[in-house]
Amino acid sequence: MRQVFTLVSVIGLAAAGWFGWRYLQAGDAPRYETVAVTRGDIEKTVTALGSLQPNNYVDVGAQVTGQLLAVHVDIGDTVTAGQLLAEIDPTVYASRVRADRARLADLEAQRVEQRAQLVLARQQDERNRNLLPARAVSEDLVQQSTAAVKVGEARLDSLAAQIDQARSTLDGDVANLGYTKIYAPMAGTVVAQTALAGQTLNAVQSAPTLLRIADLQTMTVKAQVAEADVTRLEVGMPVYFTTLGDPDRRWESKVRQILPTPEILNEVVLYNVLIDADNDDGRLMTDMTAQVFFVLGRVENVAVLPVTALRNKITEHIDDDHVRVQVLGERGLVSREATLGLSNRSQVAVVAGLAPGEHVVIGTRADDDDGNTGSPFSPFGKRRK
Repeated sequence: MRQVFTLVSVIGLAAAGWFGWRYLQAGDAPRYETVAVTRGDIEKTVTALGSLQPNNYVDVGAQVTGQLLAVHVDIGDTVTAGQLLAEIDPTVYASRVRADRARLADLEAQRVEQRAQLVLARQQDERNRNLLPARAVSEDLVQQSTAAVKVGEARLDSLAAQIDQARSTLDGDVANLGYTKIYAPMAGTVVAQTALAGQTLNAVQSAPTLLRIADLQTMTVKAQVAEADVTRLEVGMPVYFTTLGDPDRRWESKVRQILPTPEILNEVVLYNVLIDADNDDGRLMTDMTAQVFFVLGRVENVAVLPVTALRNKITEHIDDDHVRVQVLGERGLVSREATLGLSNRSQVAVVAGLAPGEHVVIGTRADDDDGNTGSPFSPFGKRRK
């Protein structure tokens, strides 16, 4: 019985000594700071701000001067091509048309008279020429009759030219009279009105604008991209944007055009990139601000590592696509080479070498959150009590 008690005492003392030694050793063991490999999607983008404008619009102006009698549409009205929009006082232009027609009628009457006189002159000239051999008339009289024929023909040609001029003037004044009625050149929505009924329009130097009609079914984002980023963009690449009023909704599209001439704002060179978007529900409106994302690359359902795992002294960079990291497992640290893929500012895709759920060491720390020394018995949490 004494031997059994002695044996138990020896085993107890040995166990206490072993656990005490491990506890003392644990006080000096490093505590590792890690990041987890997860599974997710990565998208690499270039961002820019833009504004929305209708893809197709026209400013409707007045081609003649006069008082604006009436505007038959209001802002927000939907119009069809050829619909009457506004009218300008036609009094002056209608009077000019009447005067032109009267002038043309007078010239036509003069031409009839001149034709009759020319016929008489030719008859007299022919008679004189027949009487000349018999010396019944003098040569002087024959010459006068011949000249009268030529004068009559010239006057007839002059009247024909005057008639053409009068008809041209009439056509122009008829056109101006028609311009007093302003019709819609395209179907769309009236989005702006700059002239009111009763206002006098002066179209001598430039055509004054009355209305703007826009097709709001398709909107265009004009995004301003910095010169450092525009070289990474190309026509046809995928892009999406959100608006300030609806940040949770994405409008998907493609780049339509990259304008070659930049705008310089406060010494910053910005290039305008155009993106079209369907607007069937009318949620997009003129001059809205858009946050634009040009998609340079996208991968889905891949192993993902935070970029912090690459920015430390422990990670070894082999080349642009390969790194050597320290992976913390149940049996301690394991050196592993990983192949990297697409990356953005916060994450990088892991093509090979790491699996979701593994932990990559990015550093060490002496104390945990509550001030207690870390223990190798609990590498992912606080020391066990």
